[in-house]
Amino acid sequence: MKLNLTENEKRDIVEHFQRGVYLPDKYRFLLFDSERDVELIWNGKNSEITNVVLPFQHIEQIDEPREGNEFGDGRGTLFDFSGKQIAGWTNKLIWGDNKLILSSLKNGPLRKEIEKQGGLKLIYIDPPFDVGANFSIDIEIGEETFKKEPSIIEEVAYRDTWGKGADSFISMIYERLRLMYDLLSQDGSIYIHCDWRLNSHLRIIMDEIFGKDCFQDEIIWHYQGSWVEPKDYFPRRHNSILFYKKSKSSIFNRTYENDSEYQVNTKRWKKYLKDNKIYGDFYPKDDLRFKTYLENFIKENNRNPLKNDVIFEAKGSVTGSVWYIKKVDPKTTQNIGYPTQKPEELLEKIIEASSNEGDLVADFFCGSGTTLSVAEKLGRKWIGTDIGKFGIHTTRKRMINIQRELKKDGKDFRAFEILNLGRYERKNFININNDLREEERLKQIEKKEKEFINLILNAYQSEELSNFFTIVGKKRDRVVAIGPIDLPVSSEFINDIIDECLSNNFTKVDILGFDFEMGLDFTSYVNQGVDVAFKIIPREVFDKRAVEKNQISFYDIAYVNIKPIITGKGVNKELSVELVDFSVFYNQDSLNYSEEIKEGKYKIIIENGQIVKISKNKDTGEISRDILTKKWSDWIDYWAVDYNFSDRKEIIKINENNKEVEKWTGSYIFDNEWQSFRTKKKRELEFISAPKSMSKGKYKVAIKVVDIFGNDTTKVVDIEI
Repeated sequence: MKLNLTENEKRDIVEHFQRGVYLPDKYRFLLFDSERDVELIWNGKNSEITNVVLPFQHIEQIDEPREGNEFGDGRGTLFDFSGKQIAGWTNKLIWGDNKLILSSLKNGPLRKEIEKQGGLKLIYIDPPFDVGANFSIDIEIGEETFKKEPSIIEEVAYRDTWGKGADSFISMIYERLRLMYDLLSQDGSIYIHCDWRLNSHLRIIMDEIFGKDCFQDEIIWHYQGSWVEPKDYFPRRHNSILFYKKSKSSIFNRTYENDSEYQVNTKRWKKYLKDNKIYGDFYPKDDLRFKTYLENFIKENNRNPLKNDVIFEAKGSVTGSVWYIKKVDPKTTQNIGYPTQKPEELLEKIIEASSNEGDLVADFFCGSGTTLSVAEKLGRKWIGTDIGKFGIHTTRKRMINIQRELKKDGKDFRAFEILNLGRYERKNFININNDLREEERLKQIEKKEKEFINLILNAYQSEELSNFFTIVGKKRDRVVAIGPIDLPVSSEFINDIIDECLSNNFTKVDILGFDFEMGLDFTSYVNQGVDVAFKIIPREVFDKRAVEKNQISFYDIAYVNIKPIITGKGVNKELSVELVDFSVFYNQDSLNYSEEIKEGKYKIIIENGQIVKISKNKDTGEISRDILTKKWSDWIDYWAVDYNFSDRKEIIKINENNKEVEKWTGSYIFDNEWQSFRTKKKRELEFISAPKSMSKGKYKVAIKVVDIFGNDTTKVVDIEI
């Protein structure tokens, strides 16, 4: 192809290359063909899309919600009118980076399961479009409220998404939208929630990915906003929702405004209808909406609806593209105190319009789970993902409550499971090229493992130590050992660490691990001559920005103590579990919280492992302290029991030699059989689980405790009945 360039243009191009700077946009069109009429270009735009496939780690299964002192056998009775669990598809709540999740859903074995359900029919997302949004969460402790700032990974994922302005946000969302397009079924639709900051950018991106002919609407959701009147612009009291179909065959159900249903006396209409047609122009002028309704009904059903009706219940006006919906009322039960929470009515309109009962819908920025909650109530299947652990925990509680409500009302519900990429995401960090020769492959493994250790040591703000077997670093007067990247820290590994400490006269050691072996008795390592501290490595260590800012927090392992209660005689035994103790240790830095105290005000801080309310007297300026976590149970938000932990193996599907095979990971799935948790309305916890009938035998009973900051601890105990 001959380029039609002037000599000046050629010299200009050469000069730009010599200076190592970008060419002006005009040269892109002179040098390269462009199929698009309009395209959004930003710094860092890349056409490469991740295609990584990681197995999903099964963390938890919630089949049937249990509460109170009742624990039925699930079979029901002749007079049992409660709702039942629907067999088949299990809804999925997934914690992690949605880029890796989307790629694994699109390219991995779970794609077949999605297609088996008819494909993904609807995606709704509410990405973090608000650079100034407050993502802090109010946590209630007794009568007081503690403001928890976002975890570092949420901080990096949300606020630092805007680190380079709109460029960094658009780069983040562009790749994810392309993955969503590929995952969406051919008759599916997508709704993207945004506001004035990026709706124009997203519109152009969506035109590029879906095609401008697939644009359907820009829905305006308006609401009563702040009464503050800005000087230079009109008060902003609406958001936009961009609606795109993937094809002309995409599902769309006409909906009507619920508040405008009305009755029509059909006697005076019958004389104007003949052979399913409306004749004349003398019909009642006040019934023009009804005339439109009749015409549409006859066209769709090919029959006259008035033959046998005297009073006809007519639907109201067709739903338009402007929706007035109030924000979530803080006084209603719908409010769960989560930032950016959207009203359920908003999602009801979207889900009813672009999906049918039994269809699969997804929200890949699910937050507090509003989309999933509405989907469950409307009889849809769902997938929800979020990067925030507290969001996943909040959604878990919300969905269990929905299950309980549906069961109580005699409506059916679905089981759901909690997944993440966990150890597989970490293992991907040290992924090596298996096509290399053995010698080169071993060198690459050694290099990657060293990079991993250095990464953790930097994040832990410790220095490297060499020439030891298990000891890899030192922090002040304590040596540091790091567990494997893709396996739990085992008792054998801990014993090796203690032996090495004793032989080298190390008296204090921190053992860092992503996971710890189920059933470990941490108290058994107390009196072995070494001060051992067990710490959890957070997944945000893999974010270089968070490491560079020294923002990574390693939490101490929490302590849990339980007491099994076995009752009954002979073969009729029942097992209950009593939660008798729980302790954690947090400090102010690990919770990323700071706030200046003012006169007549108070602040709540973490001090020496306790949550303390510090008040400043308005008149005297005197400071007073009140410990809010007065007892161990104040730290607990949620706890659950699996009465037979070893009966549900974790099976994953992987590709081996181009063939899909099932493999047991060696781990088990926590079967959430009974749970007690706090809500905004119900602050009390039960500390003795409902009794469950158990036959004679040996069991591993697992207890999961989630603290008020969303961090969970699992303990496994051996029980013989």
